[in-house]
Amino acid sequence: MLSPPPPAAHPDNKMWVDEQIWGHRLWDAQSPWLIFLEFLTVAEACHREGRLLKELSVDDQNRPEPLNFRPYKRMYLRNILYNNEEIFRIAEKYADDATAWRLWLQWMQDHAQAIPNLDFSYLRKRFRDFHQFASLVGMIRSSTIESASNKRWSSRFIFPFGRHAIYEDLNVSGGSASREYIYFGRPGELLYQMLSRSKNAAALRSHLAAAFESNDSCDRLLALMQPEIPEDFQSRGDSYLPYATHPTFDAMSEDWLNLFELGLPRFDAYPHLSTLAALHLALYQLVVATEVCGAEKPHFICEVVAPRKTLIRELSMMSYLQNSQMSARAVEEYVKRIGEGEDWRAASGEASGFAACRELLRQQVRWPRAEGDYEGPAEPSSLLTELRKSALARHRQHVGNVHRSYGGGAGLVSRRGTNRLRYAPTDDLLKALILANVSVRMEYGEFLGLLFRRYGFVFGEREAMQVLSPEEFDKRAFQANADRLESRLRTLGMLRRLSDACAYVENPLRKAAS
Repeated sequence: MLSPPPPAAHPDNKMWVDEQIWGHRLWDAQSPWLIFLEFLTVAEACHREGRLLKELSVDDQNRPEPLNFRPYKRMYLRNILYNNEEIFRIAEKYADDATAWRLWLQWMQDHAQAIPNLDFSYLRKRFRDFHQFASLVGMIRSSTIESASNKRWSSRFIFPFGRHAIYEDLNVSGGSASREYIYFGRPGELLYQMLSRSKNAAALRSHLAAAFESNDSCDRLLALMQPEIPEDFQSRGDSYLPYATHPTFDAMSEDWLNLFELGLPRFDAYPHLSTLAALHLALYQLVVATEVCGAEKPHFICEVVAPRKTLIRELSMMSYLQNSQMSARAVEEYVKRIGEGEDWRAASGEASGFAACRELLRQQVRWPRAEGDYEGPAEPSSLLTELRKSALARHRQHVGNVHRSYGGGAGLVSRRGTNRLRYAPTDDLLKALILANVSVRMEYGEFLGLLFRRYGFVFGEREAMQVLSPEEFDKRAFQANADRLESRLRTLGMLRRLSDACAYVENPLRKAAS
């Protein structure tokens, strides 16, 4: 593991337990799209500085070089797109071009926020007339990501056509814009670092660079909407990923690379990339938790929804419950290891044992920082008990919900047809998995085995036998579950049965190219 950054790097962080295990930070309040967009802001900023997905640099204290980047704000564009309902009223009411421009420019001068110069007159020289401009604004707005969500105007995002469409999340208050870690809570930064440290970083670099350098017509239009003035860049970052390498980094990068190599248009590729990013972040959290606990590699009993309740549904619910508790177990194990360590035993054996143990915790987990953080007995054992309690309470607020949140966003976790959560993959997830894993075609049983080896997904009897006890295993139930999955894939146009004993999963994009 890499050494954590010094406490001064995150002065507002009152404890450093989840971060020691998984990094700074996993944040449950982000959808797959927002994670992907946050990743793009980091990647675009690093590409602009010539260091996209560059190798990890570690100092003599085994600390990684902090991830720092300077993302675009693009406040002129965002005011035009999202702080500007008046444009459509003016376009509808005034047919005269000069009048429409005059009224709109005055309105923007009075209402635009968080920009130094309230002059939007540059737009008159770039568009044929006001009504064409208003129509193009409406067209671009129609590409808003998650447009049904009720976010503030400065936290709305258009589809990432190219570098002119990529910008960070901001909160505008009192005429100024500030960075907040709510909608962009750093998972995108972790995602960037994971891909940077993967074995496929160099191959991915060329694909991402091509996306940022593309000559997309919509991206050119967005460039016209922004003035040619220097951007007010501010440095962001200082996130932390504890591992220089990890198998989950390589697995995600392989899936992304396979998708990129399909050559899909961005409108088709990006949803699959965001789905797989959320899936692999959820897998990363769970795999690391099992490593901390010394548990077996995680698996997921996946139900293919049937008309009636099945044994698979019950097993899937149990599987979800066990996995969702694993991260809290990892926190408990981490705290337990502190108490079993040589440093703790040495500190607790000193004459001023309590003070020494308290200082040791401050160095290792940055707790307790203030006197009010701990008010129990002056005993090392009580101090450790309170750390465990506080760490678990903090964990349950956000990081403990990541498995449910990211799993649900990726289409793995569902309540469909019941009031309890379990694993029931959606069509979108199944499509993404096939596009990322099937070169042209693959025998159906081999495909089920691949899903089990790479992701831990259990659909059929062969895989179920490897993870379930004889009392839990029911051959006929899993055969029926696999049959339902086969039927679903056939409906999606991604499976073809050639005979009673031979069914193939097909990647329709690879097949068309071959």
